[in-house]
Order: sequence, then C-alpha cells, then structure tokens
Amino acid sequence: MKRILSTFVLSMLLSAAVAQNSHVRFTTDKGVFTVVLFDDTPQHRDNFLHLVREGYYDGTLFHRVIKNFMVQAGDSSTRHARPYILYGENDVPYTLPAEIRFPTHYHHRGALAAAREADDVNPERRSSGAQFYIVTGSKWASSRFADIRSYVSRMTDGKVVFPYAVAEDYAKRGGVPHLDGQYTIFGEITDGMDVVEAISVVPTDRNDRPETDLRIIRAEIVEE
Repeated sequence: MKRILSTFVLSMLLSAAVAQNSHVRFTTDKGVFTVVLFDDTPQHRDNFLHLVREGYYDGTLFHRVIKNFMVQAGDSSTRHARPYILYGENDVPYTLPAEIRFPTHYHHRGALAAAREADDVNPERRSSGAQFYIVTGSKWASSRFADIRSYVSRMTDGKVVFPYAVAEDYAKRGGVPHLDGQYTIFGEITDGMDVVEAISVVPTDRNDRPETDLRIIRAEIVEE
C-alpha cells in the first residue's frame, strides 16, 4: 500500500518539520479537540507536525469509527469521498519505524496512535505515514483482564507485561489494552475528548464509515 522513502529523503523531510510546540488543534464537524505529541516518539511527532503544516488533514473524513474502540482519519482521498465507499487504503508514500514505548504510553482513552498494515505484511510494525486513530475504548474490570494479558503476551512474544498501575488505569479510565505493544502511540487528547466521544457514537455503515460524513475542517499547530 505504501512505498518507503529512502532514509535520507525521509530524514530531510522530518528535520524540516521540527517545531518548538507540539500541540495540534482539530476543528471538526462535531467541535474542537486538541492533542499533544510526545517528545519520546520524535519521528512520529515531527512527521505529524509536517503534515499539519502542509494542510494534509484539512477537509478529510473520519473514515472509520467503531463505538467503544476508536475513531480513525488520515486518508487524503476522502476529501472527495463518494457515498457508500470503503476508504482507508490511501496514504502518503512512506511509512515510519515503530516507536513503541510501552508502558510509558498505552492505549488508554484519549490516546493518539498511528494506524498501520497488518503483521503478516508488516512484521516490523511500521506505522502509516498519515493515518491515525484516537482511542475511546471501554473500562476493563480485573476479572476480564486475564484474557487480555494472555493475548497481548502472545502477540508480543512475551515482551509486554502489564504493570499494576496500567491495569488499574484501564479499569478506571478505559481504553483498548489488546493493542498495547503493537502500535505506536505518539500523543494524547488534552482537551475536547467529549468531541471525540460524540464522533465515536455516530451511526455507521457495514464498513464502519459514518453514515453522515464527519470532516476535519482544519488542523493547526497551537501554543499551549
């Protein structure tokens, strides 16, 4: 689905995108929300800021929405979306190396993460260059967490072990723990989570696309 740019070209692209401030505000059809980008995922941070500066996300849809899971955006072809079409295959012509920082960052409610292709074609778990998702998720009682621990351990060859504090946070705040250790989380919501929640519960078709188009009107770097 994506070509990989040479390391040199990609590094030049990203170095040009570095900014002093790493907050991005999204104005959408449902309202406004703001995210902060993490400094310990610098390639994802700088790439995201570059795309925001270029206006890449302006006018694009939330093309995949699953209640109690996440909302996804970043397919530039959705600016001219047709009804009843499945979107999500279009992206920028490069991927990013995984910057997975578990348990520092995990899939709690409000986490911002990079979409990617599946493990069978992407064993390095490289991230999409543009598509992202924001976690909504649900709360996980301790009685349900044993199966999650087992699944995530299997998917990460035993490398991911949930600290008590992380499991406790999932019980209180919610999220999607079964994705931990497998996708790069590079930011989180700082304001407007209610807007993301409103997006997450809209009616969708069989492809999880909202029945009524929901757009990112504008994404912009802001001072916080």
